[in-house]
Amino acid sequence: GDVQLVFLGDSITHSWDKYQDAWVENFAQYKALNIGFSGDRTENVLWRLDHGAVDGIKPKVLVMMIGTNNAGLYNEASADTALGIKAILQQLRITLPETKILMLAIFPRGKDDNDPLRKLTMGTNEIIQTFADEENIFYLNINDIFLDDKRILHKSVMRDLLHPGGHMYPKWAEAINPKITELMAK
Repeated sequence: GDVQLVFLGDSITHSWDKYQDAWVENFAQYKALNIGFSGDRTENVLWRLDHGAVDGIKPKVLVMMIGTNNAGLYNEASADTALGIKAILQQLRITLPETKILMLAIFPRGKDDNDPLRKLTMGTNEIIQTFADEENIFYLNINDIFLDDKRILHKSVMRDLLHPGGHMYPKWAEAINPKITELMAK
């Protein structure tokens, strides 16, 4: 059968490969493909798309989350990271015109909202949510699953305050599954 679901992103997405039980349980039915790469920034994803990353497949849904490394490696301004994400979306619309894109808010990082890198990613999220047209591109922010009621990120959730622990991957799946089901049916 053909790939119906693709995940695109950086190490946070790549790490689904480590948690195969959760992946198989939630996404195997869609013949899902993971093309997340550790360390990727928006420009790396654009390069991959230009060099055949999605050639020969026509997934119904693509889940994408990218941009935290633009903040983490370069302190890149939120608006610049958002421009990179916009370029990826434009490229995907050309390469995969039939695919529904589920763009996730960049996950929280750092201890709390005062963390400089969290501020950058939150700023990017504010901009990229405006890119959703609710027709081909959809935006979903599931960041509450990682934070307590004071918006603090605990090391029990992400040991390095950046990468979710393995126990969070089933929760991630649970948070996006209703939207995936909905988009698969469109």
